[in-house]
Amino acid sequence: MPIRVIGGKARGRKLKLVPGDTTRPVRDIVKESLFNILGQWVRGSRWLDLFAGTGSVGIEALSRGADSCVFLDMSREAVRTIHENLKITGLEDRATVYRVDAFAFLESEPGVREEPFEVIYIAPPQYKGLWRKAVELIDQKPGWLHPDGLAIVQIDPREYEELQLTNLEKTEERKYGKTLLVFYEYPSE
Repeated sequence: MPIRVIGGKARGRKLKLVPGDTTRPVRDIVKESLFNILGQWVRGSRWLDLFAGTGSVGIEALSRGADSCVFLDMSREAVRTIHENLKITGLEDRATVYRVDAFAFLESEPGVREEPFEVIYIAPPQYKGLWRKAVELIDQKPGWLHPDGLAIVQIDPREYEELQLTNLEKTEERKYGKTLLVFYEYPSE
């Protein structure tokens, strides 16, 4: 399944896939719907792309005017692919790529490495409950997500379950076939 950048500065550029079958790139229709929901809000925002795989979501954000994106993945092949895709799109200057465990990153103290992110995109390997652990860590360490930010989860709808969270609340969900996007944010005062 070829993937590409849908909008913005790098529109139309074809992205490389991670070799093997360890990643599941987001379908264009889901990515387009996500960025239609976010609209102009993407411009000037800071992103964290957890379990980044090909990097296509963070790259789409950069192409559409996000200030920066931090990409995390444990796989050497994924990290290599993200670097190649950033080069293809000419967006390397606003990207940081770490080969690190997402949970180790989130368990560290917010602000040590990074400022709060306006968007944290969570698209982990399926059927392992990893999305839940990531959201719970973000909920427990409020410094990762900007007070006006969004944590967005991409999972198979069969994986979804309600979470008991202290700081975040689910505000929206959108289903696209076998993909569910779930949005979490801090309650408005």
